[in-house]
Amino acid sequence: MDRIDALKSIAAQAARGELSFPTHVDATLKLQHALSDPDCHIDEAARLVQAEPLLAARTVAIANSAAYNRNGSEVTNVRAAVQRVGFRTLGALAAAVIVRQLASSIADPGLRAKADQLWQHSTHVAALSQVIARRVSNVDPDTAMFAGIVHEVGGFYLLSRAAEYPGLLEGGADEWIEHGETMIGRGVLLRLGVPAPVMGAIEALWNGMRALPPETLGDTLLLANDLSQVPSPLLERPGMAGLHTAATIDFAVGEGTLASILLESEAEVAGLKAALA
Repeated sequence: MDRIDALKSIAAQAARGELSFPTHVDATLKLQHALSDPDCHIDEAARLVQAEPLLAARTVAIANSAAYNRNGSEVTNVRAAVQRVGFRTLGALAAAVIVRQLASSIADPGLRAKADQLWQHSTHVAALSQVIARRVSNVDPDTAMFAGIVHEVGGFYLLSRAAEYPGLLEGGADEWIEHGETMIGRGVLLRLGVPAPVMGAIEALWNGMRALPPETLGDTLLLANDLSQVPSPLLERPGMAGLHTAATIDFAVGEGTLASILLESEAEVAGLKAALA
């Protein structure tokens, strides 16, 4: 089977909902479902989070980051962290654990390096999305961060299956975009139960249509993706010009500019990125 046929095969499986996840991903999906229950009490949420050590650590870390710890008072337990960040952020963190779990079974060093780069890209996009949403586009910041975390989940799924198809990734960005990104991404996002507004934002990212200054969740995600200092390894092309175009993106926001807002928010972006990564 050549690489295009392999991509088409994985995409067709994803479209039919025939997704092969590691067993611990299914466990975290159940946890995410429980946390999304509107009747879930904060004490129950804290108990569920404590049962997943990685999620517990990230919840406390993000609660103490500059974006959430405005008064400099650190929290030292999961319940206080859950209370501070809220259930929306908690759902985003659970999604982050799921995305990382998709890559946990990758043994090939080259594929692991791609997965690590893809996660660095995703965490930076998520952190930028949260800040841009709050400071520029005025959409819900936690939803924007969630969109950033999961926007490349199809890529993680592809990397988790790549060992089954030798040569799968040799075709480069164009074949991934044409034959896999949308179909595989949509299938995995549906399996994760991603809300419709986030699905719509990621569809906008795939379509590449946006407004500047950003007005919608999709605009916010696209701008954050363009500004990310770490590119997706699945979208890199030979001879790419690099990130110089990101430095040219600027526009007026109230009495300031995007560049000045990003400069002011460097600590917040760094803190969020570190807490996620």
